[in-house]
Amino acid sequence: MLDLGFVSAILAERSFEEVIEFASHNQFKCVEIMCWPKGKAERRYAGVTHINVDDTDDEKAAEIKSVLEKNNVYISGLGYYPNPLDADKNQADVYIEHIKKVICTAAKLGIPVVNTFVGRDPQKSVEENLDKFAEVWPAVIKVAEENHVKVGIENCPMLFTRDEWPGGKNLATTPAIWKKMFEIIPSPNFGLNYDPSHLVWMQMDEVKPIYDFSDKLFHIHLKDVKVFRDKLNEVGIMAYPLDYHSPKIPGLGDVDWRGFFSALTSVKYRGPVCIEVEDKAFEGSEEDIQSAILTARNYLKQFLA
Repeated sequence: MLDLGFVSAILAERSFEEVIEFASHNQFKCVEIMCWPKGKAERRYAGVTHINVDDTDDEKAAEIKSVLEKNNVYISGLGYYPNPLDADKNQADVYIEHIKKVICTAAKLGIPVVNTFVGRDPQKSVEENLDKFAEVWPAVIKVAEENHVKVGIENCPMLFTRDEWPGGKNLATTPAIWKKMFEIIPSPNFGLNYDPSHLVWMQMDEVKPIYDFSDKLFHIHLKDVKVFRDKLNEVGIMAYPLDYHSPKIPGLGDVDWRGFFSALTSVKYRGPVCIEVEDKAFEGSEEDIQSAILTARNYLKQFLA
């Protein structure tokens, strides 16, 4: 019913083939594969390139498909998470063009979804950013439609550090904003890569949106979060969010996983659910990273066939 996978960013030092072999050996059905441009990472978990879309010709595509077939694993989606609404238009254009390349590569490989951010200028209001979104994103979704690929927008606010203050670098943070986005671009190829953890630390219901946006759930991230109430009581919700919460692997935080999976099955979601590891408690070594993925897998198995 639901295919368990993980996001490849956490295995940044491994090759594509090694990532797929790890998935196969550890009973995962799929992997979301990172497709950042080659170069220096802009932040943690970014800059990971397990498929280089600038170098995926027909021969390379055949090699990728062969690795997947040999290991009986599929790619749930291609991932690239920049800021396409960056205040620097030249930089934004670079991000947008790469997203289009990722979409075309997904089509070549027969992968149904590309996951990304819509971006945001953190210094401007929601309304101003929606206007900019309406200028920029229709052309991107047109490319997706032409290639029969869906685009799933992750709902992470990207509001953690001083350079992302005050608005964050991703507009698609709340159900109210999603509704406006889908009114501006009412395309069946435009939806969500839904991560429940972000709603929890924003003091929102992480389960209800599954019912409200069931037709827009293209891909699912499984990440947990721990809200430290004592710290929240000290600094309040207007503080830097990392001052009062921390990402955790599923089962070690505050997400209502029973309610979450009940909702997914109730709306008849059928597709990938991918563990995303950003838990600093499991970053001390390669063994810690592997333990994070497998501990999360073991916890989540109770909800999966």
